Amino acid sequence: MPSSFQIGSIPCHIVSDGQQLIDGGSFFGLVPRVLWERVIRPDEKHRIPAQMRCLLVQSPAGLILVDTGQGDKITAEYRTQFGMDSSNRRLESDLSRVGFSPEDIDIVLLTHLHADHCGGNTRLSDPTDAESEVVATFPNARYLIQRLEMAEASFPNERTRTHYFSENWEPLRRSGQLEIVDGDQALAAGVRSVTVPGHTGSMQVVWVEDGGESLLFLGDACSWAAHMDRLAWVPAFDLEPMRSIEGKRNLRCQAEEKNALLVFQHDSQVVTGRLRPGPRGATVVPEITEVAWPEEGLR
Repeated sequence: MPSSFQIGSIPCHIVSDGQQLIDGGSFFGLVPRVLWERVIRPDEKHRIPAQMRCLLVQSPAGLILVDTGQGDKITAEYRTQFGMDSSNRRLESDLSRVGFSPEDIDIVLLTHLHADHCGGNTRLSDPTDAESEVVATFPNARYLIQRLEMAEASFPNERTRTHYFSENWEPLRRSGQLEIVDGDQALAAGVRSVTVPGHTGSMQVVWVEDGGESLLFLGDACSWAAHMDRLAWVPAFDLEPMRSIEGKRNLRCQAEEKNALLVFQHDSQVVTGRLRPGPRGATVVPEITEVAWPEEGLR
């Protein structure tokens, strides 16, 4: 279910495109399983649940949606492999729960172009026909992406090509909705994006700031709360691990100074939290939490 709150006078909503089951080692990189399984229990296939959260901001410049999830242009084989059910329009359903439709979105800010963050950019014009035209999910929106990310996605290498799929952005280029930007962006009064290289070369995070309050949507700069507590814990997905560590260090200092509400995009247990002093330095104290494995919540 969505979570709604205000940052100063700016209404914000955490919405979701559902969850996938991802190999646990992918999110924890070189960290031994004996350590990371204390954070999240894997299933019998060593997978852990990973949420696909997005942020909706009712800004003075209109509705801003940060990321769009995996979307529905995925095969039955993919759904089985990654533990996804057969439901479609998951993000659209969450948008509806907070009172909006895809047509209401004015700006889509893409943290980067990995499929689980931008697959929902586009959809099949006929959901029952996999060969039908691929069109924009948000027909009235401008889609913003960093120039370097666009270049990396357009010309992937052996390591990155499994993350990038042109059907998630080429229809937007043809429709004139794709806007390429360079560097940090002021999206609206109180809403800005900042590039934090590491996960990709121009990964973006989003700050919402108003009335002395702050929110930081971390994206894959720090997708699990445990990664903020332990700077050395870096996902195997990150292309430049040392830049990821430095990026997290800088964000942690800023978030602690601002007492920012942190939003973790993939963490299946900690949705939001704030940094507080701990025995080994700043640590995340959860505010909104969820149950990772639903059956455990029934015990």
